[in-house]
Amino acid sequence: MVDIFDEVSEDLRAEQTRQLLRRYGGLVVVAVVLVLVGAGGWEAWRAYQARQDAAAATEYLAAMTLADAVPPEADAAARAPAIAAFQNVAASAPAGYRTLARLRLAALQEAAGKPEDAAATWNAVAGDGDADPLLRDLANLLWAQQGIDKGDPALVEARLKPLTAADNPWHQLAQMYMALLDVRTGKTDAARATLRVLESDLSAPEGLRGRAGGLLDRLGG
Repeated sequence: MVDIFDEVSEDLRAEQTRQLLRRYGGLVVVAVVLVLVGAGGWEAWRAYQARQDAAAATEYLAAMTLADAVPPEADAAARAPAIAAFQNVAASAPAGYRTLARLRLAALQEAAGKPEDAAATWNAVAGDGDADPLLRDLANLLWAQQGIDKGDPALVEARLKPLTAADNPWHQLAQMYMALLDVRTGKTDAARATLRVLESDLSAPEGLRGRAGGLLDRLGG
């Protein structure tokens, strides 16, 4: 009796399967095809991304070679080919290489005596939602560094303040720049307080702690 019930159950399941296939078989085939096409499309996209990354890496390394060949004392004209090369990478590369190219481009622009161009490039990185947050913060830090001695103090402080948070990887450099900005704007007490914190921060690089101590001495401790 048990065997009969098992056989009937199997027959019913088989019949249900046949009915489902007759009713929905076309959709099942379409679904399978879509899955296969989707998988193939994903693989094709990954292959395309790999080719894009490889091309960007080649262009970036070529631009680096041009930049590294320029001596520190070179004039703007000598830096022009490297600047153009990094501009091309920044214009066409995927997000990672685009960000790195912009940061190197800004450094070249500043060295070439084009601070406005450098500031615009750092701003482009800082405002790029696809860029790594660490590099976006670095762009803000470099933008602020350029404005320590001549930029609008309020704007520079607005860029630096979020970077001084203890959980920010750049907070120690940001603290140093904030102290320098305070010195410039006559906030000597605030500068001393920041420098004392930085000088006693054992997690800060030794050179940075030494510079904080030296500046603190010049401010009378």
